[in-house]
Amino acid sequence: MSITSRESAFRETAVYGGIADAIGGLATIVIAIVGLSGVNAANMAAIATIVFGAALLILGGAMASEYARILFPAGSTPSQVEGLGGSSLTVVFLVGVAGIVLGLLALLGIQPAVLTPIAAIAFGSALVLSSNAVWQLHALEQEALKSKGGSDFATGEILARDMAFGSAGVQALSGVAVIVLAVLALVGVASSLTLNLVALLALGATIVFTGGSLSATLLSFMRSA
Repeated sequence: MSITSRESAFRETAVYGGIADAIGGLATIVIAIVGLSGVNAANMAAIATIVFGAALLILGGAMASEYARILFPAGSTPSQVEGLGGSSLTVVFLVGVAGIVLGLLALLGIQPAVLTPIAAIAFGSALVLSSNAVWQLHALEQEALKSKGGSDFATGEILARDMAFGSAGVQALSGVAVIVLAVLALVGVASSLTLNLVALLALGATIVFTGGSLSATLLSFMRSA
């Protein structure tokens, strides 16, 4: 009973984390749009950077919670853990913290035209490095379900699989695009502030999709379990 309760707590944490992460992405989108409309653009870029950094932390925590539930049950072996996204989740955590710090410094007026593009470059790099993490998590969920005797996958699980696979591609492409935009903003091509806000807008949209894919994956397997 205690093991079941612990697994349920891990999974609920991950599901709610995916939802909260998507909300953070939506907040980033809204703030970036407000900045693009001309309302205190510099501060909006700094605030969006802070919000997105927090969203990355939530995403990393949600995924780490679910990885822990799957990879460390009773009788697990170290070979099961190798190469399954631990290092990329560490990068997500570190970049999230760094983004929050850089955003706060920019909000205080310390080189905002430099710090926010640097944060965006770091965010884009983290998205690229962790792009396949949701897909790996889905594959682990499938293996865990099969090991418990489940073999038939419902329509919801097929949809979750497609979302997880699509999330990897979208996240990688978006990460590369964000890096390019942020580098252009950093070197002063066109309006650096506008480019940075567009990069933050793309980051917010990507994290909404990733958080939604994570929640869909976990909910589909919760029903199966």
